[in-house]
Amino acid sequence: MTVESAPDISVVVPVHDESGAAVPLAREIAEAFMGRSFEMIFVDDASRDATLAELKAVMPELPMLRVLAHGSNAGQSRAVRTGVLAARGAIIVTLDGDGQNPPIDAPRLVDALLAAPADVALVGGRRAKRQDSAAKRQASLWANRIRKRLLNDDADDTGCGLKAFRRDVFLRLPYFDHIHRYLPALVIREGYRNQYLDVGHRHRETGRSKYTNWGRLRASLSDLMGVIWLKSRARRPGAVSEF
Repeated sequence: MTVESAPDISVVVPVHDESGAAVPLAREIAEAFMGRSFEMIFVDDASRDATLAELKAVMPELPMLRVLAHGSNAGQSRAVRTGVLAARGAIIVTLDGDGQNPPIDAPRLVDALLAAPADVALVGGRRAKRQDSAAKRQASLWANRIRKRLLNDDADDTGCGLKAFRRDVFLRLPYFDHIHRYLPALVIREGYRNQYLDVGHRHRETGRSKYTNWGRLRASLSDLMGVIWLKSRARRPGAVSEF
């Protein structure tokens, strides 16, 4: 794919120690978007296993695949931002690198975003039948309720990695670590709207989760206060006219 023929869609996938999962996921994404103008950008966040080597090895098979690598571990949100900054598509799709988000659902989110009014900037996935432990599901349920009440962000499941959004809007948002969990609130802060669709969710087949409930809680408390502050400092200019 040449620079002159920039794709319409960029699929951004952050990965860290996902050996055995990343390549099958890339193949699934390629199948799901077959016939469309798209690229895949896998961002390796300084994996310690064979993830990067496996992705590089499959590039001849998948010409739409681009592989970026962080020199040091910077986290999921930074990997997503690295991918979005490098992306050439106007529409961004994100999926978690563990393969729990079925890529077959991704084109539906893109189509919903393309069909939506211009003020809709994000279509988020909502895991209808989440395949995680009971403790993880319960923790997420309460976290989502608290966040939704405090931020009024209209999202029932911000932890779902499957999202489609407009690249230009994302680049206007203030960046911080763990921003991926607060995209709906920040999109609203910028004056846009969100939509949501039910999507599938699968058991993790390889590796293990990089986060614990306590780890999420510690990060979420400070992040939540920060986003509340950002919302309080927002001022919208209304329609902008040029003469």
